[in-house]
Amino acid sequence: MSTPAPIPPDDKDWTWVLERPCPDCGYDAARVGVASIPATIAGNTALWLDLLDELGEASRTRPAPEVWSPLEYACHVRDVHRVMGARVWLMLQHSDPEFGNWDQDATAIEEAYHLADPAVVRRELTQESEAVCATYEQIPESAWTRTGRRDNGSVFTVASLARYHLHDVVHHAWDVGR
Repeated sequence: MSTPAPIPPDDKDWTWVLERPCPDCGYDAARVGVASIPATIAGNTALWLDLLDELGEASRTRPAPEVWSPLEYACHVRDVHRVMGARVWLMLQHSDPEFGNWDQDATAIEEAYHLADPAVVRRELTQESEAVCATYEQIPESAWTRTGRRDNGSVFTVASLARYHLHDVVHHAWDVGR
């Protein structure tokens, strides 16, 4: 399989979704209680698993050259769970840690998302989703206000990072029509 054309980089700062509803997917962080986040992530994961099962090898097909395929999006969602889970643990273990930049576009190329095996992605997505849900479920009430920051200066609490994380996976389900 040949390497697809690179996707135009998404260099937007999406932190605005914490302040106002997303006009595309309709996600409204202000309406999300932290207690609902694990169940919502689990439900979102079920959508991805159904999509991969339904499409099989066709999940590799890009709807347009500059748009990720459903499989590439599923790989990204898996990695979002991985990255956000690691950031939450940093925030729980350290006082106001700084997160390095995560270049999702470079990761897609380095990890060859377009060559991934849908069955493997399905398994890994399940594992990462379950792990991050378990992390969110065990956060004590007092820890939701702990802070961390991205290297660009954006400051998050555990609660706002969880809501930001949730928007990412909800938005990508919207991207693929789920």
